[in-house]
Amino acid sequence: MNWPTAAGSDSRPDPDSEYWDERQETRPPGERRDEIIEKIGEQVRYAYDNSEFYREFYSDVDVDPRNITSFEEFEQLPILSSDDIKQEQKEHPPFGRFLCIDEEDIARIYGTSGTTGRPKVFGIGQDDWDRIGEWHAQILWSVGLRPDDRVIITSPFIQYLGSWGALAGVDHLGCTTFPFGAGMEGQTEQAVEWIADLQPDALYGTPSYALYLGETAEERGHDPAEDFDFKVMFFSGEPGASVPSTRRQIETMFDCEVVDQGSMAEMTPWMSNSGCRHLENGMHVWNDIVYTELLDPDTEESLEYGAEGVPTYTHLERTSQPMIRYWSGDITTWERHDETDCECGRTYPTLPKGIYGRADDMLVIRGKNIFPSQIEDQLHALDDYGDEFRIVVEREGALDSLQLVVEVADDAETGPDEFHDLVRQEIKSEVGVTPDVTVVKQGELDRTQFKADRVKDKRELAIDV
Repeated sequence: MNWPTAAGSDSRPDPDSEYWDERQETRPPGERRDEIIEKIGEQVRYAYDNSEFYREFYSDVDVDPRNITSFEEFEQLPILSSDDIKQEQKEHPPFGRFLCIDEEDIARIYGTSGTTGRPKVFGIGQDDWDRIGEWHAQILWSVGLRPDDRVIITSPFIQYLGSWGALAGVDHLGCTTFPFGAGMEGQTEQAVEWIADLQPDALYGTPSYALYLGETAEERGHDPAEDFDFKVMFFSGEPGASVPSTRRQIETMFDCEVVDQGSMAEMTPWMSNSGCRHLENGMHVWNDIVYTELLDPDTEESLEYGAEGVPTYTHLERTSQPMIRYWSGDITTWERHDETDCECGRTYPTLPKGIYGRADDMLVIRGKNIFPSQIEDQLHALDDYGDEFRIVVEREGALDSLQLVVEVADDAETGPDEFHDLVRQEIKSEVGVTPDVTVVKQGELDRTQFKADRVKDKRELAIDV
């Protein structure tokens, strides 16, 4: 086979076409799997031949990394973790021995924030970046974007790959792009006025930021549903776009469609998990762009459709710093394409609830497994909810307590006591634990211009003496 595919094609479908590449997107899944295993074989061979790390990492496996011909053989390769990357890059800075290309051939450098330890560094060659732009354009086509659309990007243009990946996709698609950014003081107020003047068709950012943008617009006298003209917003970075009540709130606030996207920065093209303009909730898994396995969080064994597990990703056409069997740490469930209620005709598996948590974000309280997205969904479904909340978990004696600080809307029809009791009842019904609830006025809790940080687990700070 021709591996990797040539990068940088400028051809685009007819604007009325549903598909960027109908054969690829609608082919029988068995036929697609045959091509995927060929790509896996080529990718693993390439990484083994060009990366000292992978030669060492695969030194004890019972299969030949230069001749992977079946999924059974592939699944015998070890799992790659975030800690593996950090340790490798610590010992062999800055890129580790993953690079596979000469450093002078790196076109772009990105990285993680390093808020949970040593930041990870990504070196991307130009041919890979061109393919990333083309793949993102193809996926954005399924979202409903077309070359005559105007797109505003409202996430920070820092080392965060989300903004740059979105920009690469909309640029390759031929859209008019406004890389506005986010994070500076007063920038959201400016965004409101720019949007009112320019009337973009689409927005990229995080769900939390979209809600903050809508609140800011209303404070400045705008009705986002009437005064703006968005047809779609596409999001990554946090679970909100597949949290049903949050999704509905954004759709109602802006009178537009909402699409959830995103895998991981390490796995760029990260749009390989993406909703489309027909999908009510969740994301299609474009597994012929980035191959995705769902693995048991404890045994790391492959899971069938319908199970809940950890997405584990493999690049299929990456010549610079390829990731193979990379453990995401996220939690989701998946289903076959013919189990998904979607009219698009694509034959990819689907994550019907999106990525709804991380294994390390799950709160175990009194024997119950609780994801923050469950609480978010219940709160957004309440008419008098004031748009922000915080979760605090503490240990009181031998028992853990779940504490919620929840805003009540300024125009609430229920009183604070009644709202308090309603929140307590709805959350207990959803997660099986009765929370201690504190009700505060709308606007009292800080808003975010990027990803929301709503959870504080004080149990991690407790030290037994």
